[in-house]
Amino acid sequence: MPSERTVVHVIDDDEALRDSITFLLHTAQIEAQTHVSASAFLAKVPETSLNCIITDVRMPGLSGIDLLKRLKELKIDVPVIVITGHADVPLAVEAMKFGAADFLEKPFDDEALLASVQSALKQWSGETKRHMERAAIESRLAVLSSRERDVLNGLVAGRANKQIAFDLGISPRTVEIYRANLMGKMQARSLSELVRMALIVEIASRGAV
Repeated sequence: MPSERTVVHVIDDDEALRDSITFLLHTAQIEAQTHVSASAFLAKVPETSLNCIITDVRMPGLSGIDLLKRLKELKIDVPVIVITGHADVPLAVEAMKFGAADFLEKPFDDEALLASVQSALKQWSGETKRHMERAAIESRLAVLSSRERDVLNGLVAGRANKQIAFDLGISPRTVEIYRANLMGKMQARSLSELVRMALIVEIASRGAV
């Protein structure tokens, strides 16, 4: 995990519930920070470790759904577990549509909450790892020359060196030199790894559109 600290943020206007959830998380050796409202939490977002959020769907001021919308606006991608009363299940479903990872009805089972948190933390770890890998690949792509990018595009398209040379109007030997430069700059140990890197960024770019 990229961060040394794993912190779950508990947001609820009910002090007893905040304390109860915090105690439960501590028994599982999970660090927790509590907030009396979504606004109080948002005021601290830039300066805090952030791995998972547990929030009530109904709170004075900003609701749990308002919080999800605000996180999306801020481009903060973190798993959110929504706690709801039995009568608020439609709200919980709406929260899922806005990106909540899970919802639990009160009164919830301790084991169910811990399982949900562990799943969310695993999700966060995987997503963060993918984001870091993509950022590293993008930084390597940024130093490629335009001709090296042309050769890379040909390789990703499955073309042989001779075909790439013909398409670009250069010699096959020159393509080999560009290909060797590509492998070095991209820190790829094989052609398959080089292609995989290019596809990771391409697929991510498509998803962002």
